[in-house]
Amino acid sequence: MMNRWPLLVFAAVMAAIPLIPGVPPFWIVLLDNIGLAALVAMGLVLLTGVGGLTSFGQAAFCGFGAYTTAVLTTAYGVSPWLTLPASLVVSGIAAVILGIVTVRLSGHYLPLGTLAWGIGLFYLFSKLEFLGRNDGISAIPPLSIGDYKMLSPNTIYFAIWTAVLIAAVLSMNLLDSRTGRAIRALRGGALAAESFGVSTMRVKLIVFVIAAVLAFLSPAALRLPFGRHAA
Repeated sequence: MMNRWPLLVFAAVMAAIPLIPGVPPFWIVLLDNIGLAALVAMGLVLLTGVGGLTSFGQAAFCGFGAYTTAVLTTAYGVSPWLTLPASLVVSGIAAVILGIVTVRLSGHYLPLGTLAWGIGLFYLFSKLEFLGRNDGISAIPPLSIGDYKMLSPNTIYFAIWTAVLIAAVLSMNLLDSRTGRAIRALRGGALAAESFGVSTMRVKLIVFVIAAVLAFLSPAALRLPFGRHAA
């Protein structure tokens, strides 16, 4: 429990910042964007910092989450809260398909492979008419609780940082688990990990999908950087 105290103190500080009188609105907007980026960064920490796998395709996974929620809410009228599990399913399937191909690569072929399909998906998203091509999707409804809409940076702030803190706790618990120790073993090389009974292909795919899910969560659940909210 002791190693959780810094996280608890950090959570208390972050919760208090918007309540301090005179805090500039720019600070809140900046912290909102930092929180969104932190979700993606946590996935990269697990994938690259812990697992030793390099990926340049995380932005594509953000796109999967953002476009899934945007299409479901604007074209089909689905509640923004209900689009979260739907986007995780769609994006998870995409991550598994891409991961099965990607984790078989090693050396400099791995980052080059992620760079290739990352650029390919970027151009694909920008050419599809139902995704708004390069103009994106407008009139995306915001998260809301009853009649209360989370439109301002102050109101969405707590949703963002709650997601960040939950993701941080789950990531810490993952690294303390048997799967987490297997992910750590990847940095020592596939041969060393396999000598201790680790299925490297399976563990690589697991950490690849987890990193992708964290990237999905940023725009899928909160959707600030994508599209334009409806008033």
